[in-house]
Amino acid sequence: MNDKPDNGAEQDQPQRPPLTINGQYIKDLSFESPNAPSILSDMQNKKPDVTVNVDVNAGKVESEEAENVFEVTLDISAELKVEGQVGFIIELKYAGIFTLNVPQEHLSAVLLIECPRLLFPYARNLVSDTTRDGGFVPLFLQPIDFAGMYQANAAKQATDAAKDVEKAIAKGPADVLN
Repeated sequence: MNDKPDNGAEQDQPQRPPLTINGQYIKDLSFESPNAPSILSDMQNKKPDVTVNVDVNAGKVESEEAENVFEVTLDISAELKVEGQVGFIIELKYAGIFTLNVPQEHLSAVLLIECPRLLFPYARNLVSDTTRDGGFVPLFLQPIDFAGMYQANAAKQATDAAKDVEKAIAKGPADVLN
């Protein structure tokens, strides 16, 4: 005996995966070493300072045939300096196209946590290969806590919104209407 109700529509609809990677690609890659070759010898005796910045951006792909399709971009920039002199600057925009079949309330978290987590190993490899090919020791990016980044950004947005409300209240109703 079948315990499930007979629902023809349910059988006609194939189960769609919650996340599909349609493709990934380099949007932009820039590497420069303005003080080569002298900086390479300076690095033999002096410790370099490296700064790394990572950001995530996501947006819907506008297309008639593309439903629930999004582009997620990892923006990675790194700079190596030796006693204030620039050794290298690398900037990478690495993107992926994803089809998402998740509830609306989970969409932002999937776009800004799960999608970048899937892209990161490829972007990390590009950064290390490019810095190595540029004549430097490969820059190996450490794992990134995209969930922590997402939560920190959400907390900042909530704080900013609360400050905006406080400013509006302090102005008074007459000032808000003008």
